[in-house]
Amino acid sequence: MLMQRLPQLSNEEIMVIAGIPMEELRHTRAAQDWLAEGRQEGLQEGLQEGKASEAAKMTLRLLKRRCGPLSEATTAQIQALPLEQLESLADALLDFQGPTDLSAWLAANG
Repeated sequence: MLMQRLPQLSNEEIMVIAGIPMEELRHTRAAQDWLAEGRQEGLQEGLQEGKASEAAKMTLRLLKRRCGPLSEATTAQIQALPLEQLESLADALLDFQGPTDLSAWLAANG
């Protein structure tokens, strides 16, 4: 509450005013809950990034077989796609006849 009412002060300054050592604050139930929540969010983000990375690798392998060698720019564009679009691309590539179809898909969806 003090942090909201005194936004111009740093956390450390507020803790000095309140007379609460920072180390004690870290051990409060609220702080532990916030830390746990942050760890869970970080874990979820890491899992999503890992899934997208694996999906990109597999999609790139399949595209290279279907369309031939890909340029660095195309590879980077595919690696930057979110997981949902990678999944959509993986489905679409089954119907690709060559690199022109990939270029058209990327132009429409990338």
